[in-house]
Amino acid sequence: MKCRHCGSALHLPFLDLGSAPPSNAYLTEQGLRAPELWFPLRLLVCQSCWLVQTEDHAGREALFTDDYAYFSSFSSSWLVHAKAYVQATQSRFGLGAQSRVVEVAANDGYLLQYVRAAGIPCYGVEPTASTASAARGKGIDIVERFFGVALADELARAGRQADLMVANNVLAHVPDINDFVAGFTRLLKPHGVATFEFPHLLRMVQQNQFDTVYHEHYSYLSLVALESVFAHNGLRIFDVEELPTHGGSLRVFAQRADTGRQPLALAVAKLSQVEVDAGMRTAAFYRGLKVRAERVKDDLLAFLIESKRQGLGVAAYGAAAKGNTLLNFAGVRPDMLPYVVDRNPAKQGKFMPGSRIPIVDEAYLQAQRPDRILILPWNLREEVMLQLAYARKWGGRFVVAVPQLECL
Repeated sequence: MKCRHCGSALHLPFLDLGSAPPSNAYLTEQGLRAPELWFPLRLLVCQSCWLVQTEDHAGREALFTDDYAYFSSFSSSWLVHAKAYVQATQSRFGLGAQSRVVEVAANDGYLLQYVRAAGIPCYGVEPTASTASAARGKGIDIVERFFGVALADELARAGRQADLMVANNVLAHVPDINDFVAGFTRLLKPHGVATFEFPHLLRMVQQNQFDTVYHEHYSYLSLVALESVFAHNGLRIFDVEELPTHGGSLRVFAQRADTGRQPLALAVAKLSQVEVDAGMRTAAFYRGLKVRAERVKDDLLAFLIESKRQGLGVAAYGAAAKGNTLLNFAGVRPDMLPYVVDRNPAKQGKFMPGSRIPIVDEAYLQAQRPDRILILPWNLREEVMLQLAYARKWGGRFVVAVPQLECL
């Protein structure tokens, strides 16, 4: 296999989680009677540009389908994050009624609703019909297509260039990262700005966040790798922020390399040095995660087996993609974890891919009163514990498995 950015041959392994079905391929009752497609789940590192990437097995059309079930607005903390971003960028870049904001991977309109409320013209690009429909329900104009150079050129010719482009948690999801990034260069106005948010590979390794690996994530990103990708495709990074979201993310600010006029912030050099000091330009940095992942797997299985022996009821909360990675890697099935609770109606009544654990609503949790609640989206554990605080009244306790098993 060759690097999807620079074309170099890939020889350095990073992580092997065996095989799994796509993490957002939730099953219906009818789907339970059919076989599932499982793909190898392995990551490799390019030692030329240091882009970490999955082996190629599944195309984007097979992963991001019309009934895609991830809706951003079901996380209240993420909505707060989005609203604060809109306020900050509006002030920093002087956005107003004469500006245009474009969000790529607009999902259900979680962010553009605040742009629209601020009186700033905007539209979103979103390829999945389910979330695009939800965004339109909020009054947001959506282009229902996959983004890349071809679409960017089409939109630019139609006079729809952007003062600000937003790409939150999508850069890792694109198989052709060069085509995707080059599209931003084409659609930005000469002095426009683009921001990209994504989980930071440094935090993933340091905090054992192996469950963020799934087929929908084609790339695992660092500043060192992104500088190469952006430079190759006509963008220049001028600022970067570290964020607490998704277990530790970066927000990268970029502009067109040929016409951008934003000054270079010291934060870029500082973070670049942090990555160098951590060893992210050396092969040694990318070894050892598999051993730590296996420790989490063993501890989770031991916890579930011991709970069953003691007659303790265990439920899981959050039918998240990272939860599917964890459960399938550990081989957990309904005999050890009988159900998963989720607030999203699009997931309720379906079954987790691979493990085939049923997904239920919160009322079911309240009726069953489990002794232990395993929070699968550990990055939202404070939000979830607050939401389910009533469980402590019947003696329920919360548990997370990543980065290590903890009873909270």
